[in-house]
Amino acid sequence: MSLITPDFGLLFWMTLIFAIVFFILARFGFPLITGMVKKRSDRIEKSLRDAEEAQKTLKQLAEEHKRMIEEARKEQARILNEAATAGDKIVQEAKEQAREQTAAMIEKAREEIRIEQETARREIAGEVATLSVEVAEKLIRGHLDSDQRQNALIDKLIEEARAAHKPVS
Repeated sequence: MSLITPDFGLLFWMTLIFAIVFFILARFGFPLITGMVKKRSDRIEKSLRDAEEAQKTLKQLAEEHKRMIEEARKEQARILNEAATAGDKIVQEAKEQAREQTAAMIEKAREEIRIEQETARREIAGEVATLSVEVAEKLIRGHLDSDQRQNALIDKLIEEARAAHKPVS
């Protein structure tokens, strides 16, 4: 027996054992191996589909997140704009109220000044009248120091009163 050329019996038995092993493998092993490979392939495909769905979901979530951030920025800008407008309005109202109060205070001060002026005029007029009467009294006393002058003045006043009350004919 040589190593390079095997005997016919050895070849027969080797072929028969190979056929039996191949039959057993084909009958029991290959379907099991193919089933496992098929399951593995299905699991890999399912994982790929899940990964694609997860990637799509992540992409949608990223877009949703971006959209929400944009909406938040718009809302923030709107709120800031409203706050600025409200602040301007409050300042404007405060200025207007201050103007109105100032105008009312000025008007009240003017009225008080007018009243004070009128009171001062009355007091001055009273003082002038009093002084005039005192001066006139002193002049008349000095001028009417004698009885003769007093009687002449009384006669003159009576004549003037009669002349004023006489009917014109």
